[in-house]
Amino acid sequence: MMIRKSLFRKGIIVLSSVFMMGILFTACKKNDDVVQPDLAALMAFNLSPDQQGVRVALSGNLLPGGPLSYSSFTGRYLNVYPGNRIVESFDASTNNTIDSSAYNFKADKFYSLFVVGANGNYKNIVTEDNYDSLTASSGKSYIRYINAIPDSSLATVKFTAGGNNLVNTTAAFGKVSSFIPVTPGDVNISVDNDGSVNANRSITVAGQKAYTVLIMGLPNQTDSLKAVQIKFIENGTVTD
Repeated sequence: MMIRKSLFRKGIIVLSSVFMMGILFTACKKNDDVVQPDLAALMAFNLSPDQQGVRVALSGNLLPGGPLSYSSFTGRYLNVYPGNRIVESFDASTNNTIDSSAYNFKADKFYSLFVVGANGNYKNIVTEDNYDSLTASSGKSYIRYINAIPDSSLATVKFTAGGNNLVNTTAAFGKVSSFIPVTPGDVNISVDNDGSVNANRSITVAGQKAYTVLIMGLPNQTDSLKAVQIKFIENGTVTD
């Protein structure tokens, strides 16, 4: 999805795709909708393991597309009106509210909404995707993560590449990190709390691309679809 000209100067060309065990899940085309002047852009995710269908509304207006199944997302940024909006997530099967909160969306900015939680305790997490602080001229890749594992204990998140630690920190449930620059190539990712949370995988990142790592699932879960796992999406191509 191409972004309007003012965002080209220092922003991101969005070609969103989600990867699950290295398989392309969905993508949007280059000629998808253009972000219009005086609008914001929002991408929504369902990272709640016991919510098999989630709808999202802003100030009572449903986002286009069908319900988001667990681990899926809107596939691209959607145009939304800026301003102080009520953000609501719903169980699509019952129409019951999962969570409701307010957020002030700014024009010409990009945002991600993560619906997280389990067992009746849910939360809408909205974050600004601050692409205008990233530079393409370095040729670096950019990666961030969200810890969406509903677990009371802190987990240690590690990113390593070429024998160097890029990230080595404890992350509380719901934490969304900032984008960090990394050298294109293989990045090893792990999450561990010395107990019920333990997962790792390696991903390959390309220069001038931005990625979000999704650390998700339920501790001690025997269902492989809901067990703790690491996925990632490509948010788009960083431009100057």
